[in-house]
Amino acid sequence: RILMSMKRNHTVLQYKSIIRKLKAASPNITFTSDFIIGFPGETEKDFEATVKLMEDVGFDYSFSFLYSPRPGTPAAFIEDGTPHQTKLDRLSRLQAINTAQGEVISRSMLGTSQRVLIEGVSRKNPDEMVGKTDNNRIVTIAKNEALTGHFVNVKITSTDNPRRLQSELI
Repeated sequence: RILMSMKRNHTVLQYKSIIRKLKAASPNITFTSDFIIGFPGETEKDFEATVKLMEDVGFDYSFSFLYSPRPGTPAAFIEDGTPHQTKLDRLSRLQAINTAQGEVISRSMLGTSQRVLIEGVSRKNPDEMVGKTDNNRIVTIAKNEALTGHFVNVKITSTDNPRRLQSELI
């Protein structure tokens, strides 16, 4: 219902069908998505459908934010009776679900070998290099600036947050 209100050209069923096909073709694939919470007219039932979609797909990461009206767009004229605090509560709940999903994915990577593109010296720790896995996880390794811009194989050794992993070169 909300997708139609937003003038999207697909349904949740079509979206989930595509996700299923991609997962069948590539079982280790992960997905990210954007979620707009509090679109005018969003009911608790609509929000629960969004939660169900997030749980069914198991998004690796999501960019979620509150709807904000844009002047001159059709949605700017839609009556919106949902209290702002309700929208904030929904956003917080959705983000907590996504964080938990990210933690599950990160923990499943512990002990695995991953290909990482090294981007450069970590801004958080000058003794480490930072890069990203094929599924967009941030990975750190011991400092070796010669690796910048190269793909390396690493073993994931630990995780300190849902999307950041520590590793060692293989």
